[in-house]
Amino acid sequence: MGRATDPNSSVNNPRSGRTLIGGVAVIAMTLVLITSGTARAAWEELARFLSLSGDPEPASANVLSEHEIEVLDAMSPQQQAELLLERSINHYRGANEQIGARVGRWKTQIEMQGRLDDLFRIALNSGDLRVRAAAIEVNIVGRKLEKTSATVDRLEPAARTGEQGPRANALWDIGLLGNRGVGPARAAEILLASIHDPNVNIRYWAVEGLAYLGTDETIEPLLETLRDDPSPLIRERAACGLAQSGMLSERQRRRAVPRLLELSADGALDDETRKWVFQALRDITGQSLPHDTAAWTRWYETSRDARWNPVTRDQ
Repeated sequence: MGRATDPNSSVNNPRSGRTLIGGVAVIAMTLVLITSGTARAAWEELARFLSLSGDPEPASANVLSEHEIEVLDAMSPQQQAELLLERSINHYRGANEQIGARVGRWKTQIEMQGRLDDLFRIALNSGDLRVRAAAIEVNIVGRKLEKTSATVDRLEPAARTGEQGPRANALWDIGLLGNRGVGPARAAEILLASIHDPNVNIRYWAVEGLAYLGTDETIEPLLETLRDDPSPLIRERAACGLAQSGMLSERQRRRAVPRLLELSADGALDDETRKWVFQALRDITGQSLPHDTAAWTRWYETSRDARWNPVTRDQ
């Protein structure tokens, strides 16, 4: 752990000749070692760890420290939420558990603004669904919502027929609540009632709500929206919801692959939408193939991985 330098220490004191001589000796010894095979091998090993490619290399055990846990109660709820969400983003063990234990105490006491709002947006784009879930829990509290069916009762009229601003907010809120287990089937029904609304902003938030609801029932409507919605913006959001954003799991996203292959060959699709289809295939599968239906179909049909081709599972 770093510490402030004492201006009277021998490290900085030019009157300390002994320390200066010792420093020169260390530098000389380092220069000698650099020329040796042992030093070169050590450096190559270090460089391997510090390179920008390869598997993640942990900097530490990534455990929420005892000190941090001890001082949490002395922090304001806003500071607690900021620290724990930042630690969740960085995969510190214990951070999500602390969020789960404390989020109920933060009601009416945190605001989605400043640093916490920035962290929320980062967490919502994490590659780890548990981090996204932690972000949603924080956002629900920050938006002053109770995780109850009574909250959905209150939001439903606005989500179905409200003015544009309140309606968009209600659609988002219902999607988040459904993801956290508050009437997910009912949430899907309310959101689906708005995916064909004439107002593009309402359709946008209905599609976002479906993506963050993240149930199996949302996959087909997102595929249909990607194919049929008249707005390029909405088609793109549907593609993103299927491919990477939102709360669908990797397993759920894989279920969309056969339909995406069909869409890639659909002559009625414009070039931009077809590009989003291929990008979704790449994001879901991790395969870097050209934007060519035949190439993707060959990969899918010859893949022996049961994740991608259930037909081969028992072969």
